[in-house]
Amino acid sequence: MAGLLAGELVNTVLEDTLVAESVALRGTAVAAARGVADQLRRAFRTQMQVDFKRDMHDIVTVHDKAAEKSIVARILDEVPDSVIIGEEGGTRGEGRVTWYIDPIDGTSNFARGIALWCVSIAAAIDTRVVAGVVYDPVADNLFSADLTGAWRNDQPLHAVASPVEAGATIVSSFPAAIDVKMFGDDALQAHRLLLENFQAVRNLGSGALNLAHVAAGWADATMGFATSPWDVAAGILILHQAGGRYRGYVQGDPYTPLQHAEDYFAVGRDAQYPTLESVIETLSRTRRSVD
Repeated sequence: MAGLLAGELVNTVLEDTLVAESVALRGTAVAAARGVADQLRRAFRTQMQVDFKRDMHDIVTVHDKAAEKSIVARILDEVPDSVIIGEEGGTRGEGRVTWYIDPIDGTSNFARGIALWCVSIAAAIDTRVVAGVVYDPVADNLFSADLTGAWRNDQPLHAVASPVEAGATIVSSFPAAIDVKMFGDDALQAHRLLLENFQAVRNLGSGALNLAHVAAGWADATMGFATSPWDVAAGILILHQAGGRYRGYVQGDPYTPLQHAEDYFAVGRDAQYPTLESVIETLSRTRRSVD
């Protein structure tokens, strides 16, 4: 009994230490996200050169690269014991804390002057995401979470959602061009199923903002395929801490850690959407790789 109590005490101390660390890491992420807001707002809706990565649907600007450089510098100054996994700069560094950084999630929107894009930053310790920020600089909505809760600016988040599909709205980027490449006509058939069974289906162009909007109760569900960890890591924690649910898959099977699952759906509190779950599981199982 004494040994059990001592073990419980050690676990409690370790968890309390991790919680305190998560609060500090959230502070760093907030400062890093806000630190690039002015430069991104100044660039937004100006003429800018667009370069291509995978294809014409996957673009990057000088502002993505400059913002990531600034974010990384701020993080390494405050938390030098860090690994950086960034959309533009790849993986570099060594340390106990792993950071997932998307300097502009929704670059296509950003480059065309559509005000649906954000900065996404998350911190993980031993693969567990413990802090996350999704910042919309245009609307000045800062969604954030640590192991003590989730907030939009200073207000607690609650992922309220329609309990059934007929009253629910999905926000996602499905079907994007890459989905049609991976699934062919099955992607269009799946989209039809979602349109028929849900109240509304919207394509907003930012996976991180989609998750934040579900966490805020502004939408009921979101989904994605062939996703990258920097797109979802922050949003996963924000949604979980707001009471929502996120399920990730690889080839149709549930997968953890969630930020590394290739395919996913996410819903608000108490939502049960069998059509959405079936679509994700079925397509994930049949997904083929594309160059």
